[in-house]
Amino acid sequence: MTEKTHYRKAFNSPYLSSADIVGEVTLTIDGVALEPDKTKKTKDLFNTAYFVEKSLRDGEVLKPMILNSTNSKMIRTITDSPWIEDWQNVKVCVYVDRNVKMMGETVEGLRIKPAKQREEITPDNKKRWGQAKDAYIRDGNLDKVLTKADMTQENQDRLIKECEAGATE
Repeated sequence: MTEKTHYRKAFNSPYLSSADIVGEVTLTIDGVALEPDKTKKTKDLFNTAYFVEKSLRDGEVLKPMILNSTNSKMIRTITDSPWIEDWQNVKVCVYVDRNVKMMGETVEGLRIKPAKQREEITPDNKKRWGQAKDAYIRDGNLDKVLTKADMTQENQDRLIKECEAGATE
């Protein structure tokens, strides 16, 4: 399939927009600052979120996101704090809502919701540990496992050693 270009890419916004997001994207808020509009279209100040991740896709820089009232309220709910200085190291899911009402029109807009919590695979969870070992033996790596769950480097190393020890027995 050839890659397509969203019509809004032509407007080259300094902010994250619906043209940048495909599906749902989990991002980590590095911090939020109250800043003037970088487009210079208004003199308004905006809550502007910056992210730990530096790119969305290879070669595509991740831009900061203006947090409108709806998204600011959601982050307030997620963090249980009204203070933007507390909105750090917060995992959120950013997605496109195609039914946002703005100035009497229905437009695409970015929305935030809590990020799904990923399971941590540890040796204590015998079932998931065994499934991860089976995947490693089958695939020769943990790539598929790590797309669905988290595992510390220490546990990855331990699992690999257990698989290699089992193969030599």
